[in-house]
Amino acid sequence: MSRHASKLKLSAALLSSAFLMAGLSACSNNQSTETLLAEAKQYQQKGDLKAAMIQLKNAVAKSPEDAEARIQLGMLHLEMGDAVSADKELRKARSLGADAGRVLPLLGKANMVQGRAKELLDDISADQAKGSAPLLALRGDALLVTGKPDEAKAAFEAALAIDPNLGSAYLGLARHAMLNDDRAGAERLLAEALAKDPKNPDVWMAQGSMLRMNNKADEAVAAYDEALKLKPNDRDAFIEKAYVEIGRGKFPAAKLAVEGAEKAAPGNLLVVYVRALYEFSQGKYAVAQESLQKILKVAPDHMPTLLLAGASEMNLGAVQQAEQHLRKYLESNPNNVYARKLLAQTLLKSSQPADAAAALAPALKDGTQDAQLLALAGQSHMQVRDFNKASDYLEKAAELAPKAAGVRTSLGISKLAQGDQARGLKELELATTLDPKSAEANVALIQTHMGLKQFDKALQAVASLEKQQPDSPQVQNLKGQVYLAKGDVPNARAAWDKAVALQPAFLPATANLARLDMQAKQPDAAKGRFLKVLEKDKNNVDAMTALAELALVQNRPDEVTSWLEKASNANPEAVAPALNLGMHYIRTNQAQKALTLARKLQPANPTHGGLLEMMGQAQMATKDTAGALETYGKLVNVMPKSPLAQVRLASVYAAMKNEASAASHLKRAVEMQPNFVPARIAQVDMAIRAGRHDEALQVVRELQRVDPKTPLGFMLEGDLMLAQRKPAEAVSAYEKAHALAPTSELFAKTLQALGMAGRSKDVKARGTQWLNQHPNDVPVALLVAESNLASKEYKPAIMVLERAIKSAPNNPLVLNNLAWAYQQEKDPRALAMAEQAYKLAGNHPGVMDTLGWLLVEQGDTARALPLLQKAVEKAPNAPEIRYHLAVALHKSGDKQGARKEIDKALAQNAPFSEIDAARALLKTL
Repeated sequence: MSRHASKLKLSAALLSSAFLMAGLSACSNNQSTETLLAEAKQYQQKGDLKAAMIQLKNAVAKSPEDAEARIQLGMLHLEMGDAVSADKELRKARSLGADAGRVLPLLGKANMVQGRAKELLDDISADQAKGSAPLLALRGDALLVTGKPDEAKAAFEAALAIDPNLGSAYLGLARHAMLNDDRAGAERLLAEALAKDPKNPDVWMAQGSMLRMNNKADEAVAAYDEALKLKPNDRDAFIEKAYVEIGRGKFPAAKLAVEGAEKAAPGNLLVVYVRALYEFSQGKYAVAQESLQKILKVAPDHMPTLLLAGASEMNLGAVQQAEQHLRKYLESNPNNVYARKLLAQTLLKSSQPADAAAALAPALKDGTQDAQLLALAGQSHMQVRDFNKASDYLEKAAELAPKAAGVRTSLGISKLAQGDQARGLKELELATTLDPKSAEANVALIQTHMGLKQFDKALQAVASLEKQQPDSPQVQNLKGQVYLAKGDVPNARAAWDKAVALQPAFLPATANLARLDMQAKQPDAAKGRFLKVLEKDKNNVDAMTALAELALVQNRPDEVTSWLEKASNANPEAVAPALNLGMHYIRTNQAQKALTLARKLQPANPTHGGLLEMMGQAQMATKDTAGALETYGKLVNVMPKSPLAQVRLASVYAAMKNEASAASHLKRAVEMQPNFVPARIAQVDMAIRAGRHDEALQVVRELQRVDPKTPLGFMLEGDLMLAQRKPAEAVSAYEKAHALAPTSELFAKTLQALGMAGRSKDVKARGTQWLNQHPNDVPVALLVAESNLASKEYKPAIMVLERAIKSAPNNPLVLNNLAWAYQQEKDPRALAMAEQAYKLAGNHPGVMDTLGWLLVEQGDTARALPLLQKAVEKAPNAPEIRYHLAVALHKSGDKQGARKEIDKALAQNAPFSEIDAARALLKTL
């Protein structure tokens, strides 16, 4: 048979099935109501509830006043789990004069399914129920739910007096017994219900639930199967059966049960929930989340969904959303320990250990015997550096779960933090013995040995782990890290090569090898490694991001943009690559693009903190302060305990000149975290800008008091002293900061202050000494070279800059300053160097000035003039640039323009190296 014939037949089959469903509606126009009802019954018997629903709706449309059609439609809605629609149809049937004895039991069931017990009691009065066993049983169910157990029991007994074989009455009495903690009595009543009413599917459902409570999974499944024999499309039987199979990890059987529920009640929220649970239980968190979001859109307060969504988001790493779901769940269910443990895990993942400890506190009050709960409490206190409390909790957890490797691992780490090295190592070694394959325990042990410089022991631990996991790239990556720490680069490289051989797209080892390439000045080799990852996995976001970072180090902004755009386009719905791209846009003055990107993703992620943060920054960059105010207001609501959110909101108020509100939000940030760096910097900056130096100093002193071991307080003091033109005091403060944290940034600040204090010799001497120890420190090299240039020591400046350019060949400031120094020494390489700097940073006024001035000195005023004019626009308060523009104008014949520029340069009363030449030129104009 030809392909074309097969295609035609397949199309015909598809068309015929489509016409079959459409025909149900089209043919109904010529059918009587009775025929439609009869066909609906036939479809129900075949299990085709969708077709039955269509015919019943057709019957009601044809005869809207037909009570029987309404009853049948209501019954089917009830069977398919749509109690709201069932309620509507049954009430309509009743208003059309349908027999109350027939409608009321169905209406009562619809009410109970909706949780409307009070309405049931209103619909079925005590007088109406007299003489009707089913109605008495329904009233009993409602009375039990509304807290009237004695009246409920009397109603059930009255029902049995009328019909001794009524299963629903026995079920009611069984529930009454369970309320009184009489499980034996409940089991006896269930057995009696089965004996008296074995054809009632509800009785088998109740039996299944009791067997589940008694941990008799096989018997429970058998009971649900009996219910399905009696009622083949029973949604609840399929759901309960799915719960049992999921609970015991029998996923093929669970899949059949879930699919049965979906066929019986497609789109029903409880069915969607059980599908989500099925996916979640197999670790398919993203798939589960899709189902959970469908439920939350229409039922945002469905507690089981909130709990499962919180767990799912936590496993996906979306900790902000997980925290929101779990906190909302706990508002209604504060005693749910499982939810508290999930919330604590989420908070620990998002570096909020104090909040994690607070979340666990209510569950710890009654001397808990929950080892996991105690272990989480230990981890929380360990992260806030309360090691004594952490050890207490972890010791108790270890007593309750002596063979739990994770608990032993945490206990070992806490003991090490307390200074008990012997006990700490003992616990970590025990953890690896209990679970030789535990990555957490082995990594903790290996890292501990590394921290103690016990590299041979660390390698022994790696070897033990390698025996357990010989084909693990993670183990080889760890092995490489130990060798690198030991200083054995060849063996480190060999281990990472093996990791990549085991898994070619394994990025951690690839990144480590790329770092070795960069250290060996082989950037192309580093780039090639990540490109190979993309050959194996073309949409690997991490590899594209790594390539962007590599391009950033090489100062290739266009390439950075390209890779980040590719990463985002490869995963257009993913937030993380979009955030990387958006923040890059903001850093490169493309804020409008960042805003467009944020707005595209925001509807699907309205409460994503990172996305709101990016949108706010983009709005601030585009001068949309009103929009930023709204966005950061949302951020504060989404992350009420985030000091950064408060700082962001404060920045908007500061931009709007509303200092009171800005100060208020900064104060809240500091109350949340007294040593939060951005808040303290903003407080000091605000006070300095307002000229309130005493207030700024007060903030600095408070920070020094709260956290005397952080360099921040002294660094801010140095910044404050410089703002007050007190460079000597700034030097002292920066030196204190540098003593606490000898970083390049703090050393550079020290040199800057020394220069302002007129101590250029110290800048050169100390800077040169630092560069001998840190030859790749470009910022310090620039400061030393600038000091040399200022004192017209061009050859030493050239020597420093030529060494710096080896570390940063594409750094425009290094290239620019080296071009200037070359020009002063009449070195012919000057112009080419300036041109290279201009290609990399064509909008930087200093770079434009250097190239423009070199062109002036070489006689190319036509090209120099527009460069210098643009430089002046960018830096109107730089007198030296104005002087260079004046010379260019003078050489081009514009004496009036030249005079104007020199007047402006001299009017600034700021010293500059060519001020004498400027005055001399002015005399000639």
